[in-house]
Amino acid sequence: MTSQLFAICFNATRPSALARFWSGVLGWESADGPDDDIAILPPDPAGFRVLFLPSQEPKTGPNRAHFDLTSTSPEDQRRTVARALELGGKHIDVGQLPEEGHVVLADPDGNEFCVIEAGNNFLADTGTIGALACDGTQEVGYFWSETLRWPLVWDQDQETAIQSPNGGTKITWGGPPVAPKWGPNRLYLELALPTDADWEAEIDRLISLGAKRADTAGTVGTGEAGDGRLRLLDPDGNEFSVRVPR
Repeated sequence: MTSQLFAICFNATRPSALARFWSGVLGWESADGPDDDIAILPPDPAGFRVLFLPSQEPKTGPNRAHFDLTSTSPEDQRRTVARALELGGKHIDVGQLPEEGHVVLADPDGNEFCVIEAGNNFLADTGTIGALACDGTQEVGYFWSETLRWPLVWDQDQETAIQSPNGGTKITWGGPPVAPKWGPNRLYLELALPTDADWEAEIDRLISLGAKRADTAGTVGTGEAGDGRLRLLDPDGNEFSVRVPR
């Protein structure tokens, strides 16, 4: 049994406040997660949750990953933007051109996200979170395709994208040049295994695919943590975690 995507995690200076923001923007229900994590839950029980974890790490540069939110119409896009602004988001400039149809915003913790215009064929039928859009190499796209057993739905010009066989949010990597890493990522993936799975064999499989163990500071080391998670790095050096069975 291979790892499954359990959550997308935000390291947040104010987890409760950030959870309220994203719950309001997405219309997802808030709930206490495992180990008292703060979570918001998707309307589809097969989807991943979003976890908000406490961190005092300052934001020192653009995130390597951000949400692309979908729109069903121009009015729906305007409503999403207005709702985000009312909840504490703000407009930001990341070099987007005036003629581009998407709107670039930041949440109250400074995390970038985009509200995509209606009619985007690539994100059709993906749900409210159309994509987790990442800076990353073709190699890391292949790594995550093998890790999650999700097929590649895009693989051109060193850009890659994967999607669950059940549909839903896509995860995309834009290819070179890859943005520099300014410190531990504020957004990262968390995986989980069924309780009866061979956990050690799965970790060995991830390492054989190109993952490395990491300590809590993100450097190569033992990877053990006291919160029931094993820290690993993907081939691009991005942190991810695997929930340790208890």
